Amino acid sequence: MLKIPNHVAIILDGNGRWAKSKGMPRNYGHTMGAKNVEGVCRAAYDLGIRYLTFYAFSTENWSRPDSEVEAIMNLLKSYLNNCQKIAKKNNMRVRVIGDLSRLDEKFRNNIKALEENSREYDGLCLTIAINYGSRDEMVRGMKKMTEDVIAGKFGVEDISEEKFASYLDTADIPDPDLLIRTSGEMRLSNYLLWQLAYSEFYFTDTPWPDFHEKELRQAVEAYSSRDRRYGGLKEEGSNV
Repeated sequence: MLKIPNHVAIILDGNGRWAKSKGMPRNYGHTMGAKNVEGVCRAAYDLGIRYLTFYAFSTENWSRPDSEVEAIMNLLKSYLNNCQKIAKKNNMRVRVIGDLSRLDEKFRNNIKALEENSREYDGLCLTIAINYGSRDEMVRGMKKMTEDVIAGKFGVEDISEEKFASYLDTADIPDPDLLIRTSGEMRLSNYLLWQLAYSEFYFTDTPWPDFHEKELRQAVEAYSSRDRRYGGLKEEGSNV
């Protein structure tokens, strides 16, 4: 019987290289990658996945050429605008994580409206990471937690893993069971470092624009075949 992960996190990689392989500009790859999101969301929900988190734009991506950053931002704005209809059609709750302070005011307002309007939908929970970096997330969380300690809301002795996790962007989302990275790279790239502590990793050479239902199922099948022990033993007396 296929074990379905409750939460899948995906690093959407390879858009630019995919476009280059077809003799097209990098921005074409980002456009086609954005178009692939809805199909993968539907496939995930059909498989029984409840939470899906996409790494759309990292804190480090600002270092890319200005023209590419602008193109990606415009795509994200366009997708999130259209996502109002997509969320309603698919009964999908949408939320955005990351340091949104660097985004323009209109973009932030659109994100807030999308989150509010989709809050009651109980299908797939889609999380999109924009201007997100895990180290930045943890520093922001520690600053807020320190402020609350100074304000007397709780003491240093009350700090625990659970308390710290409550200050992260993903506070009300379960940790991912499975991480997928497309396009052959095998690193985390500052993505959900705290949350991925016991996740299963799956790397595929398939670039994101070509990652569809078939590829998602292959990743889930690989996950299903693994034995997750969370540091414990499979059975008493085992030395595995």
